[in-house]
Amino acid sequence: MRTTVLLLLLTLYFASGSRAASSIIEPVNSVDRRPLIMALSLSSPSTSKFNLRRRLRGAFPNARMSLYDDLLTNGYYTTRIWIGTPPQEFALIVDTGSTVTYVPCISCDHCGNHQDPKFQPDLSNSYHPVKCNPDCECDENNDQCTYERQYAEMSSSSGILGEDLISFGNISELKPQRAVFGCENAETGDLYSQHADGIMGLGRGDLSIVDQLVEKGVINNSFSLCYGGMEIGGGAMVLGQLSHPSDMVFSHSDPDRSPYYNIELREMHVAGKKLDINPEVFDGKRGTILDSGTTYAYLPKAAFVAFKKAIINEVHDLERIPGPDPNYNDICFSGAVSEVSELSKSFPSFDMVFGNGQKYSMSPENYLFKHSKVRGAYCLGVFQNGNDPTTLLGGIIVRNTLVTYDREHLKVGFWKTNCSELWDRLNVASNSTALPPLGGEFTAAGMPPASAPDVEPSHVISGDTLVGYILFDISLSINYSDLKPHVSELTSFIAEELDVNISQVHLLNVTAAGNGSLVSFSIYPEGSAEYFSNTTATHIISRLAEHTVQLPDTFGSYNLVDWKFQPPLERSWWQQPYFVVVMGIVVILMLALSAYGIWFTWRRRQEAAIPYRPVGSDSAPVLEHELQPL
Repeated sequence: MRTTVLLLLLTLYFASGSRAASSIIEPVNSVDRRPLIMALSLSSPSTSKFNLRRRLRGAFPNARMSLYDDLLTNGYYTTRIWIGTPPQEFALIVDTGSTVTYVPCISCDHCGNHQDPKFQPDLSNSYHPVKCNPDCECDENNDQCTYERQYAEMSSSSGILGEDLISFGNISELKPQRAVFGCENAETGDLYSQHADGIMGLGRGDLSIVDQLVEKGVINNSFSLCYGGMEIGGGAMVLGQLSHPSDMVFSHSDPDRSPYYNIELREMHVAGKKLDINPEVFDGKRGTILDSGTTYAYLPKAAFVAFKKAIINEVHDLERIPGPDPNYNDICFSGAVSEVSELSKSFPSFDMVFGNGQKYSMSPENYLFKHSKVRGAYCLGVFQNGNDPTTLLGGIIVRNTLVTYDREHLKVGFWKTNCSELWDRLNVASNSTALPPLGGEFTAAGMPPASAPDVEPSHVISGDTLVGYILFDISLSINYSDLKPHVSELTSFIAEELDVNISQVHLLNVTAAGNGSLVSFSIYPEGSAEYFSNTTATHIISRLAEHTVQLPDTFGSYNLVDWKFQPPLERSWWQQPYFVVVMGIVVILMLALSAYGIWFTWRRRQEAAIPYRPVGSDSAPVLEHELQPL
């Protein structure tokens, strides 16, 4: 997905009563991958009412949430929220360029086949429609408020507005909150075909989930995102204040300058050398914008030409090759190291210098993507933004970077880190950001949204950890008596969906849990292997946590509720590989000697048997003597 979820058109007028005009920039050019950028409907940055409330009450709790998927494979990152009572679960794309959070509604007559079932308002006893009022666009019956959104990739979403309890998972301190969201009745384009259910709007605007929580006074006016790297996806998100590291680099962000989250970029360095770019280049039109919903980075012409030239000069030992997609004129290089951790041996570093003089240094994974057809080849993930003077920095720029959008203090912070190990690296001891236990607790159907299950991003393990076997529990909505006769079928489906052999999957326990069932499994390495690779173990748990495992409808819905990576089993001396080899040789020799003994005995008896008598004219024929079995 070359550009994703950049807002083009706003037709909703809500709460503030103000109406923001939208202007359309030139069409997207498929060759240079130029994005479209449109205005958002904004609320004021931070009110004095909120600032006073913060001084009186101090820091608020935050919503700590996991991010899933991968930037280039999926084109986006998602998080999970639960809406309603009892809670209904959804996977939403996190997007700083959108202001509305929406999910497909059960009444939708043109919605795609997404990750989770559609939202059913009638099943939530806490749902209320947003009635028509002067501050919103209304439906044809003048009964309910409506919304409509159109995006750069020519996709769209429209529907009605509703209000319900929204939960942010059981690793969040923040309790469920009532919020307004969109209930989709129609979607087109990428929104229709994508796997994710909908969008979580983090931009500035009255309907933004951040603005709503801030206005309610339940979080500080800040949030943070941390995207995974080139090899490992996932990451983390925090709605509310997060104690930032002392070496985090900040840039001023002016909400009056641009409706998007912007920074004051002044210089770019490649391999420590300043590029010959006039600082005013980064200040054109809307300035330099951060958009988590855009995959790549797009620079004005002057900046792109200088950046491309500098990179090519630094990698003169590598071979220029065509890109993976003939529809795009990608700049790609082969002959580099294949290990992402060693990319800096083949490609130069990249720095951004902000208006306050602070410099943020990045690694090659922040401007490269893997060539999908040539091993050891990489391509620039930075492109020219056509003739548009806007600088647009998408998700690739902030890989393995904690980005804090401090809206209250009008600044954006950057901190280079391993996002899969974010919580351990921050090592924050305060209760508001304490790391919860590994995995989630089992939640029976009908539990309040605060207890909705979630999985901590620490299921991505470090490179030196060995996984001997995996333990996990899943809850099923099917009741125990109906499930019990079919547990062997369930085991087969689990093995098939996780791409492992049925012999590797072991059913440990099945118990009743409320109106459903709780099932425990273990998965062992294949054959004589002693442990899983880190990639394989992480992949197995990620598939369960992200609900990409598809079970037949007869088993109902499932949730991953607990899991553990266990170290390799300690083997006794007689279980060691060398002992098995020696014993194998001994057994082969014994079988060979036994076979020789059988053959030798048979031969001796054959020689001792009565020979055939010749048939003569004066003698009766004699029957042959059969050899008796030994």
